Amino acid sequence: MAGVTRWTGREAGLLRKAMRKTGKAFAELVGVNPRQIPRWEGRGETLELSLANQAALDTVLARADPAVQQRFAALLTELAAAGHDERAEELLRRDTRTSRHPVDGKLMTVVDEGIYLSGPDNRSVWLEPYLIDVYPTTNADYARFVRATGHRPPRHWSAGRCPDDLVTHPVVWVTWHDATAYARWAGKTLPSAQQWEKAARGPRGRLYPWGNDPTAAKCNVAETGIDATTPVSRYQSGVSPYGAFDLCGNVWEWCSTEEQPGNGRYALKGSAFTSPFERATPSLHNAANATMQDNDTGFRCISPP
Repeated sequence: MAGVTRWTGREAGLLRKAMRKTGKAFAELVGVNPRQIPRWEGRGETLELSLANQAALDTVLARADPAVQQRFAALLTELAAAGHDERAEELLRRDTRTSRHPVDGKLMTVVDEGIYLSGPDNRSVWLEPYLIDVYPTTNADYARFVRATGHRPPRHWSAGRCPDDLVTHPVVWVTWHDATAYARWAGKTLPSAQQWEKAARGPRGRLYPWGNDPTAAKCNVAETGIDATTPVSRYQSGVSPYGAFDLCGNVWEWCSTEEQPGNGRYALKGSAFTSPFERATPSLHNAANATMQDNDTGFRCISPP
């Protein structure tokens, strides 16, 4: 499924509902016959739409008002299970590359050994194989860690409890030390900047996880206008060649690579909902002090295969 847009009749119906449009008005926006809309919604997730229709829906969503985008995200969240979108996970489970980690229960995908094109100058770099989390660490994931270890909760959790409406969103307000503590508890590590970049770009050095086209609608960046985190399984049209989500946009992700030995600043990758799309390129270099915490910074982990 890597790199394939996954709009189905179900998501189209949710977008129409979020926009509060009649079937006829919504059909005009998407550019289809009005008779298509009840057919899409009637078949739900069993009907994967054509690439042209998926591109049209991407465009409609990207141009929608922030209130519409928030309603759409909320409707997706209502359908999500405890941690992630069940249909997206089922699609991934059919791929033998994915497995469930025994400690934190997160879905992970294999990144094969071999050369990939690294950095803005596309240098050839060899990496050993590893597993990387399909999704960024969510608030629900982090809540399990907090309960198990007594680690301090993020500052945006009221009374130290994970907000019900953010369980499927990436955890934020975590320092590099917090992210490292979670990884240690789970028996994982943070990825190096190169491991993170290979998982995003694939072995052939795509500019973005989905390909070389600069399509802001495939990720949660400033141009999208949402101005908040979104559920980690939302952008199914933006997955990487290895099937990993949110490697552009939503939140910056901590890596294990120190900017300079001993300076206490560590690589950040991926950009965030606060970032302009031009910052979303996976080859981009960014770093911050290990004690930094913000509303647009989270992480994901890796482990041996």
